[in-house]
Amino acid sequence: MKSYAAVDLGASSGRVMVGRVGPDSLELTEAHRFANRPVRLPEGLRWDVLALYGGVLDGLRAAGQVDSIGIDSWAVDYGLLDADGALLANPVHYRDNRTEGIAEKVWATVPPQELYAATGLQYAPFNTLYQLIAAKEQLASARRLLLIPDLLTYWLTGEQGTELTNASTTQLIDARTRTWSHDVAARLGIDLDLFAPLRQPGDPAGVLRAEVLDETGLTGPVPVTAVGSHDTASAVAAVPASGARFAYISTGTWSLAGLELDSPVLTDESRTANFTNELGLDGTVRYLRNIMGLWLLQECVRDWGEPELGALLLDAAKAPALRSVVDAGDAAFLAPGRMPERIAEACRASGQPVPETRAEITRCILDSLALAHRRAIEDAQRLAGQPVDVVHVVGGGTRNALLCQLTADACGLPVVAGPTEAAALGNVLVQARTHGLVGDLEEGRRLLTRTQPLTRYEPQGDTGPWRAAEARLNRA
Repeated sequence: MKSYAAVDLGASSGRVMVGRVGPDSLELTEAHRFANRPVRLPEGLRWDVLALYGGVLDGLRAAGQVDSIGIDSWAVDYGLLDADGALLANPVHYRDNRTEGIAEKVWATVPPQELYAATGLQYAPFNTLYQLIAAKEQLASARRLLLIPDLLTYWLTGEQGTELTNASTTQLIDARTRTWSHDVAARLGIDLDLFAPLRQPGDPAGVLRAEVLDETGLTGPVPVTAVGSHDTASAVAAVPASGARFAYISTGTWSLAGLELDSPVLTDESRTANFTNELGLDGTVRYLRNIMGLWLLQECVRDWGEPELGALLLDAAKAPALRSVVDAGDAAFLAPGRMPERIAEACRASGQPVPETRAEITRCILDSLALAHRRAIEDAQRLAGQPVDVVHVVGGGTRNALLCQLTADACGLPVVAGPTEAAALGNVLVQARTHGLVGDLEEGRRLLTRTQPLTRYEPQGDTGPWRAAEARLNRA
């Protein structure tokens, strides 16, 4: 049996998990969990990446001796280094408003149809491409750009690289060739030499520096392995599915709902439906739609002073179903602050009853998320021509039984919920593959099915009320 440290950084917290893998066993334990608190500075919203790195070091110290380390995180954001390899400034948060109006400037040079045909990436105002156009002055003094997990890997090892699954979220990777889109970069004046060489999941990413060994108490050499460093890539790798007829929803601050495909879908119909083609393990494509996710509820709970979530969900389960719904993919909900009022305003503007109590607002959010899951999965099947028989829900949303049941009801399909720590498990599986303990993606998924707790939710009733709610939302 070997031990692997999975550093898994989410938008609200980070964790270091230890996976112990044997020939037919996989156990995951938490070594250390720490907060991820962005900081609002006079110049905008920033990540406290130094605190995150400190949390990673604390976690490795708590994990003890391991055979390898892998890092995954959220996508699109990056740090800039100078010629000496020093960080120039704290990374900008993707919810910062600096990219407002940038997309239109990009499209004036590369029309959205051409951009999608080249990269397959959906429009989102925070895509790395738009961030780079907004940051042209800062780029002038930079010599290297490292995405967040690659930046932390560099600090641990001194080695620089750009892991492919996360690079595919920059809107600068050709979805077909799985390499940089030199044409898009050249037309927009982006210097691809800023990026370190591409790495594949499973590639070596260096060994811990002597100073890191001293600080963590580990004894070397300890290798760092490139994993699916976009947390969704790792989470989808840990979907305990068999065959191809499945959809997945990776739930947490965001809901990423879609299919796993062998090739990208680059049609204009796919573009207008706002589906993205991100790269996954073993040549796969994560064909999915980004949905605002439990961010809506997290922001409401924060606004309400952190009430007990279990009691809130029990009350929400008793509230009238589908009384009011909002578009959970609407960029109007992207920024933090005043979420209960903004949800109420959206319902009022669409002529629906305005939710007033905490239970009513919570039920509105969960119904809206389940409806968005339904729309994404139905659209993905139609656009990709790939039907599904089951929906796999992984990530933090698996703890929310009401959301899982509502998703089954909305989709009219069984939902299999679990594993909760999917990103960490996918991270561990890639590391275990480098040691020959796990074979291909299918074999890793069979191991998860045997070793991880899963809960099945059967759809209740017909989907008529959901179709009516969707029609009501479309008319709004």
